[in-house]
Amino acid sequence: MNTSVHPPEVSHFHHRFEGWLGDELLEVFPCFLVSSALAKAIEEAGLVGFSLDDVEVSTSPEFQELYPGRALPEFRWLKITGKDRDADFCLTPDSRLEVSSRALNVLRQFKMAQAVIEATKG
Repeated sequence: MNTSVHPPEVSHFHHRFEGWLGDELLEVFPCFLVSSALAKAIEEAGLVGFSLDDVEVSTSPEFQELYPGRALPEFRWLKITGKDRDADFCLTPDSRLEVSSRALNVLRQFKMAQAVIEATKG
């Protein structure tokens, strides 16, 4: 990871879970993870402004202690490629995820209890 630029550039994504509350869309600055089921749904919906890539996932000893026997779903790296509001997925200047109403309708079909969703102006 190149940390001399902001946001950092990531070429290999390994996320080690310390805990997980079940959401299928996760922000791990500056990256996003989606469950494979959600990844499939956004692809099938024909949404634009993203690509999917592999992510390496592991769990910490604390995770294993807190959630003995709990299996994580398969996750994919959701890379945001949209450059403006014409895309279904893009990043705001302060690196927050912005999605179209079409994308939000798909996302709302999945568990996102911890997500903060705000309406945009304009």
